[in-house]
Amino acid sequence: MRTDLSHLSRWRLREGRMWSDDSHGGNGAFVVPYKGIALQIIASDGLGWDHVSVVPVDQKNGRKLFRTPTWAEMCFAKELFFGDDETVVEFHPPKRLYRNAHEYCLHLWRPQTVELLLPDPIMVAPEGSIA
Repeated sequence: MRTDLSHLSRWRLREGRMWSDDSHGGNGAFVVPYKGIALQIIASDGLGWDHVSVVPVDQKNGRKLFRTPTWAEMCFAKELFFGDDETVVEFHPPKRLYRNAHEYCLHLWRPQTVELLLPDPIMVAPEGSIA
């Protein structure tokens, strides 16, 4: 996770159940505008993991939009909290470990002490393909 998250300070929730202030670093809840909506993002860096959860919400009233975040929205959240050189993943754990606190939430994870293995990019698309 980025060490300097001051660019997120203006979107940090500073009151209510999920309040935090800048002394909490990357831990906290944020409501970040994105292309006419907002992304409700909760970030944490405990237990050896950097973690970001993302839910799309109405920018005016903060109500959920009843859909999961798009690829572009998840990429935007990744860029806010992680560097370009950091790999993050969305896990699909064994079914016996499933937990679901919010139906339309997706999560980004990065272990803090090991580098994630990646498949060869050719397995995704031919060389020269642009994301």
